[in-house]
Amino acid sequence: MNFKNLDDFWAFYVSQHSKALTRRLHFMGTLSGLLCLLSSLLCRRWILLLPAPIIGYALAWYSHLFVEGNVPATFGHPLWSFLCDLKMFAFMLSGRMDKEIKRLGKRPLL
Repeated sequence: MNFKNLDDFWAFYVSQHSKALTRRLHFMGTLSGLLCLLSSLLCRRWILLLPAPIIGYALAWYSHLFVEGNVPATFGHPLWSFLCDLKMFAFMLSGRMDKEIKRLGKRPLL
């Protein structure tokens, strides 16, 4: 699929994370990656960055393959997927993700 901009991709991204468990596993993966980053900065040990993408992507891909039943958006749009993952993390952290799902639920996908 081709998307005109990040907002269009965001609508698609949210549709690919329709199950709560998928979103929770993404949240845990992103949180783990951010904690690895913070640990590496605080301890000044760059080796602590290695598990960040492994944990993050493992949880996300597991959720797509075994919970959601679709292909991770990362394969087709890695940068936009990463940015939308951070956006979803922020929305979940602030308690706004359910409202965003409802908002986008009536919007047609491209």
